[in-house]
Amino acid sequence: MLANSIVVLDFETTGLSPDQGDRAIEIGAVKLDKGVITDRFQALMNPGRRISSFIEHYTGINNRMLAVAPTCAKVMTDFSNFIGSSNLLAHNAAFDSRFLAAEFSRLGQLVQGEFACSLLLARRIYQDAPNHKLGTLIDYKNIPSEGNFHRALFDAEMTAELWLIMLNDLCERYGIEHIPFSLVKKLARTPKAQVNKLLTNYAAKVS
Repeated sequence: MLANSIVVLDFETTGLSPDQGDRAIEIGAVKLDKGVITDRFQALMNPGRRISSFIEHYTGINNRMLAVAPTCAKVMTDFSNFIGSSNLLAHNAAFDSRFLAAEFSRLGQLVQGEFACSLLLARRIYQDAPNHKLGTLIDYKNIPSEGNFHRALFDAEMTAELWLIMLNDLCERYGIEHIPFSLVKKLARTPKAQVNKLLTNYAAKVS
């Protein structure tokens, strides 16, 4: 499985932790097939409670919008059909993977694919970046962006653009023609000082 064939997703939520009862309020995702966006998914969802003024200001999503949105169960059932068994990607995947698992658990489902994290990969291959927030990295790599960060589909699209540029940079730096999903998973666990050695050895092995 190649790293450029993946579903990139982003959640907006009522708070930081599903363990504390927080719920998803928006999901956005793009499907990449061999580096090309082939499909998109976006939906607001009603978490069954009011959201705070902080979340309203942070996301631009308000309680009036959510009052007429479908339930989390309906949206997440549709999203489960969208992703199938695809591998998944998010920027700070620890956050999004917890919410996906929690919402799927309410449906009696398990997440089938594995997660990769563009934040962890960026920390290893862009060690000179000012920081590794999504917006900072978009500016750092001069990626055109016209839209609102902290809306799920826009963030997913920007993460996908960043991901493809990261994969391309790895290809160019190390002469690796096709980057497998297993390699980016391994990279995310590799200490920064060992990244160059890992990629050089991998490139020599597949050349």
